[in-house]
Amino acid sequence: MLRLFGILLTVVAAIATAIVTWPQFFRLEQTFPFAQIVSLRGVVVIAFAAVFIVGLLLALARPLRAFAGALAVIALVGALANGGILLARGVGTGTLPPVTDSSIRVMTWNTAGSATDAQLIAQTAVAMRADVVALPETTIETGEAVAIAMREMGSPMWAHHENYGDRPGYPDWAANSTTLLISPELGDYAVVASTSDGASNTSAVPSVVAMPVDGNGPTIVAVHAVAPRQDRMSDWRSDLEWVANQCASDDVIMAGDFNATVDNMARLGVDGGDLGRCEDAAARTGSGGVGTWSTSWPPLVGTPIDHIMATDRWKATGSVVLGSLDDSGSDHRPLVVQYDVQNSGTPSAG
Repeated sequence: MLRLFGILLTVVAAIATAIVTWPQFFRLEQTFPFAQIVSLRGVVVIAFAAVFIVGLLLALARPLRAFAGALAVIALVGALANGGILLARGVGTGTLPPVTDSSIRVMTWNTAGSATDAQLIAQTAVAMRADVVALPETTIETGEAVAIAMREMGSPMWAHHENYGDRPGYPDWAANSTTLLISPELGDYAVVASTSDGASNTSAVPSVVAMPVDGNGPTIVAVHAVAPRQDRMSDWRSDLEWVANQCASDDVIMAGDFNATVDNMARLGVDGGDLGRCEDAAARTGSGGVGTWSTSWPPLVGTPIDHIMATDRWKATGSVVLGSLDDSGSDHRPLVVQYDVQNSGTPSAG
């Protein structure tokens, strides 16, 4: 009986390892708690490594040798599989190639409201030569201060925003606002009118959809999806679907706090995209496994929930997660991506 019980536990452990490693296969990547677990692959690797060590120690006891050995093997496979996925997506902080006449740079940084100084945001954007800056949890007042500071540094920007106002239970909450800065070199942009009912915008915290006034240039979306807390899973799933729908046309760039990893987006890609028709730039340029949240955790333990994505009109040539700003006040790390135009018809900036 004890032997059968050990076999049963081994089978359960193997199934659990498969689920937390690749929940997409079981269609559980957007189901609590697997959606949260798969977002923390670095933590999963550490957990499997710990189980592996425990299994080896238990195997020293003869009565437990078979069961403990099997458990250690399963844990080793789980650690290697999750570690391999992280390595494939990239665990370097990344680099950016030199700016060219056909390239643009996009930066996203969830600033946690007033926790991050506007001057620091501007200095970072200018230093990275950003043409587009998505700032979730940033009011238009802060966004305008950033734009003014960037103008004084020689990099003028137009500031756009979406604000859900003082919502019940969340007065003066910075997450009620999202700001988007766009260089005048990309042309004039206007924000598409939206509502907070989840039909024409994300449900609980706002995103910004900006379209070129003359129709020449990419649609630019500053994304902020609700966090996948247990009581908000339905809103979170609908937010991801809404964001995926924004990337249905040929020329789209999206950046922001998606509150999801590419694992959570597994069934929302179209035509080879990761989310709608958009491809995740960091995962394709060597930094997709680096955690952008939380700054209180090491980068390889955190979760990459901040993304910059674009349709195949744009080719990502480099990305960088800025870990030098972990003491800035925000709990997110900035992400910067450089794109080059792959197809004609889109204005460029340098």
